[in-house]
Amino acid sequence: TIFFLMLGLSFAAVPLYELFCRVTGFAGTTQNATNKEVPKVVINQAYKLRFDTNVGNKLDWKFYPEKKTLDLKPGEVHNVNFYVENLSQKESAGVASFNASPSSFGIYLNKIGCFCFEKQILKPGEKKEFVLSFFLDPKVVDDNKTKDIADVTLSFTFFSSEYYKS
Repeated sequence: TIFFLMLGLSFAAVPLYELFCRVTGFAGTTQNATNKEVPKVVINQAYKLRFDTNVGNKLDWKFYPEKKTLDLKPGEVHNVNFYVENLSQKESAGVASFNASPSSFGIYLNKIGCFCFEKQILKPGEKKEFVLSFFLDPKVVDDNKTKDIADVTLSFTFFSSEYYKS
């Protein structure tokens, strides 16, 4: 009985951890939102958001944002373009993950649309453009952990997708 309980818990660990991170913003996990959830108010407090882009060592890709920094205010919706290019002579696939730093800020970044966690396949030399749509929840200014933060980094990393076979 204990064996089956432990086996069941091991399979539930990843989904439960993901749920925990989404609910709490643990480890800089951002939130998902829809257009219906966009705030109706914009707060006049400026934050500087920096974009950091990386590619895992198994991918010969170039990955960069249209702009390195963005000034944002809580409640504003932003769209930022990201570009990916396969520099190799082979088709390859990758999946992007991301996090916010400082991690206490992640719970207030709400993604409306993102290319993250979806397998992207690029042919040799192919370039693609992806759009990140997001807003900063106005509640960020009321949280003691975030009220004095002015600079935030949103890091993205494309990792090779091991599930893809040529």
